[in-house]
Amino acid sequence: MQRQQYISQTIVTAAQMREIEARIFAAGMPVPALMEKVAGLITHKINQIIKNKHNQIGILVGSGHNGGDALVVARELFLQGHKITIYSPFEKLKELTSQHQQYVQSLGINISNSINTLQNSDYLIDGLFGFGLERNLTEPIASAINTINEWSKPTISIDIPSGLHTDTGEVLGTAIRATHTLCLGLWKLGLLQDRALEYIGTSELIDFDIPRADIEAVLSDTKIHRITKHTALSALPLPRPAVTHKYKEGHLLLICGSQRYAGGAILTGLGARASGVGMLSIAVPEYLKPLLVAQLPEALIIGCPETETGTIAQLKLPANTRLDSFSTIAIGPGITTEAAPIVEQVLENTDPLVIDADGLNILATMGAVKTLQKRKAPTVLTPHTGEFKRLFPDIPDAQNNRIEAVQTAAKQSGAIILLKGARTAIANPQGNIWINPDSTPALARGGSGDVLTGLLAGLLAQGINKSTPIEQTVATAAWWHAQAGIIGAEERTELGVDAHTLTHYLPLVISTSVL
Repeated sequence: MQRQQYISQTIVTAAQMREIEARIFAAGMPVPALMEKVAGLITHKINQIIKNKHNQIGILVGSGHNGGDALVVARELFLQGHKITIYSPFEKLKELTSQHQQYVQSLGINISNSINTLQNSDYLIDGLFGFGLERNLTEPIASAINTINEWSKPTISIDIPSGLHTDTGEVLGTAIRATHTLCLGLWKLGLLQDRALEYIGTSELIDFDIPRADIEAVLSDTKIHRITKHTALSALPLPRPAVTHKYKEGHLLLICGSQRYAGGAILTGLGARASGVGMLSIAVPEYLKPLLVAQLPEALIIGCPETETGTIAQLKLPANTRLDSFSTIAIGPGITTEAAPIVEQVLENTDPLVIDADGLNILATMGAVKTLQKRKAPTVLTPHTGEFKRLFPDIPDAQNNRIEAVQTAAKQSGAIILLKGARTAIANPQGNIWINPDSTPALARGGSGDVLTGLLAGLLAQGINKSTPIEQTVATAAWWHAQAGIIGAEERTELGVDAHTLTHYLPLVISTSVL
């Protein structure tokens, strides 16, 4: 794997980053030299953000090396012609930071311990706290940060917005609401947590050439990965062999829909269609068969006996077709909780299985962990936070500590868990984690999850025949689904991407990424 690809998907905790830096310094890298290099890269990126125009820039300086980075940036921006004012509220500074502050003061740059001196700034550079902050902020820093947030000025945070916990993304009392975050060296875990998103703005990685050997030495047992375009595309079932047929490209069975929730069946089917799966069968209540045939004429629509309320009463497959003959089965969207016997039947078979929506609610009533532990075949669950809590009631704080929660759930159940959210997190039973770093609020629409279920199941059906690791396929589906939403939001605004429209953007993601 090339270095850039490796760096872009590597995520660290504060403790791991400290250990990596310690190795660099122990090997002989002078701290001042590294600070100069990092600050030069930050300055270059800041000039790109502010478009190299001369501006009035306020710099927030902390007592540690993050403050030292900020002071070097202040010096460089000043020498390039920007008007610089520095807010430095701490009396005691680290030695190197103190030296840089002494020098910028000698240049005639105004340094003050009053936040109000920055009020007329066009941009603010946040260098108060770097990675590793664990305590709640106190006065006068807390009030200064609240004042900055009230100004709503463009703010660029160095490494991580001051006031955020590096690992959990928790707001430690208060935190800078940055418009840009320039993460230094390696991605910090907190920047990929849902609750941090309203504080980090647009995030970019500043790669300052940490030796890969030092990273690998520290992260030898690390199991958290950032999904990138490269890794997502590498798991696609492309290119297809020159000689193939539909069943070699996967046979997927979807079990979905009811009279009440017909749309769930359609959207799941459209998501599966976009995956390129070779053969698609969809089991629905008999009442829905004509509707599904009209929407998905290429699929085999299986009309099943239904209850008085219009749910599937019995899974009735075509003659000579066994339930275990499919490459993958997906169940849940729109089936209602009345379909519990169907879910129980599917859980007993040996096909790889995707469970979503009402399938998850039924599974929760059965006792998810004990039920899943009995399965011999791979199982993928795709819950949102509410469903996750019902499935795993003994796992606390899924809302605020998603990474640990999904990791624990996968280990306990033996299933692969995709926990939906602004930063979707995926875990396998071995404790490995994948985080999707990009998404859009446009996906917060009814039916978006049904599309993901169909897309994911279709990719799994193809990947099973090609021995693609299931968790990698799940990560690819999460990335693909999110990218379709992003493209749709750019073309139509976030309000214009309903679930049906989303399915039209799925092929566009791949055509623009692969061709």
